[in-house]
Amino acid sequence: QVQVVESGGGLVQPGGSLRLSCAASGSIFSINAMGWHRQAPGKQRDVVATTTSGGMPNYADSVKGRFTISRDNAKNTMYLEMNSLKPEDTAVYYCNADVQTDAHSGRIFRYWGQGTQVTVSS
Repeated sequence: QVQVVESGGGLVQPGGSLRLSCAASGSIFSINAMGWHRQAPGKQRDVVATTTSGGMPNYADSVKGRFTISRDNAKNTMYLEMNSLKPEDTAVYYCNADVQTDAHSGRIFRYWGQGTQVTVSS
C-alpha cells in the first residue's frame, strides 16, 4: 500500500507564489518518475511538470520560467515552486509517483494523490 499526499495549496493574488509538496509513503522500494498535473473546472487534466529519479525536470510550455520542480529522494518527497502566478493557473493540482514496491518483480505502479486546490485571484 502506497499513499501520496499533496499539500501547500491555497488562495494567492496574481503575481504571488506558492510551494506545493507531495509526500509518498508506505510500501516503497524505489520511486522512478514523479510529476505534477492540474485540472481546471470543465477541462482535462494536464501535465505541469515531471522529474526523473535523477531529478531531470520537464515543464509544460505554459509554466516554463515560472515553476520549478524538485525532489528529495531521501524523503520520498517532491516539490513545486510556483512563482508569478496567473489566474489561469487556478486548478486542482495532483501529484503522481511511479513506485516500484518490491525489489524482485520490477513492476512499477503509478499512484496519485487526492489533489490540492490552487486559486489565483485578486
